[in-house]
Amino acid sequence: MSALLPFADGGFAFLEGVFPYSQGVVALPGFAIERARFARPVPVAEGFRRIAAHLEQLGRPKTAFCACELRSPKPFSFPGFGEFNKGYVAVLKEWGLYRDGRNAVARSNVAPEVAPPAEPSFYAFSYTVPAPGAGRSFVVAGSGEWPEGGRFPEDIVARGDVSEVGMRAKADWVLDMMESRMRGLGSFAWKDATAVQVYSAHRFPVDAVARRAGSTLVWQYCRPPIAELDYEMDARGVGVERLLQTKV
Repeated sequence: MSALLPFADGGFAFLEGVFPYSQGVVALPGFAIERARFARPVPVAEGFRRIAAHLEQLGRPKTAFCACELRSPKPFSFPGFGEFNKGYVAVLKEWGLYRDGRNAVARSNVAPEVAPPAEPSFYAFSYTVPAPGAGRSFVVAGSGEWPEGGRFPEDIVARGDVSEVGMRAKADWVLDMMESRMRGLGSFAWKDATAVQVYSAHRFPVDAVARRAGSTLVWQYCRPPIAELDYEMDARGVGVERLLQTKV
């Protein structure tokens, strides 16, 4: 299991992941994670500016930024995903969130099938606030049906199979990954989640997923961020969620 590393500057700990994102975050004692969603997706550069302004308004440092949800026009090629991540992580380095080869920020990044944004954009973000006595809050990063660090695309689970059997295999693998990450963040389980999101443009075994993840899961009609992936999930357990109106 990956190491859970404290990030005192931000008031959270993160489960060590890969270059673009951590596997998840959990608030440290005395803090809570809040989530804010933009009314409409905001292009990445402007989104970073608006996130910084929101944190400043709350009296929080940029290092309190702990998770985000991105929306892209379409799935990236594998090399294209790598190029996008370089620019994204460069900002995290400036904010002090990428240190010593470790990325503290959890992330989901998917491509809507209907009305996608014209360019990669922020959909939502999470951050910590002081909250003495608050219950534990967490965000699990998105995972598709590919073992990160494995061969791509050879190691994709049920690669190219979007039949009922194939989608069940993909969903089972991702559910296992979600549960592993929740355990790694502090023995969390599905019952601790306030939201569970599925991202797929294909029919999947909703009944089987709901029996494990809970009946309140949300299906977003989106594709995972890299072409050839077909199923992704993320989860969170937070007490406060906000809607931020998008400036026009």
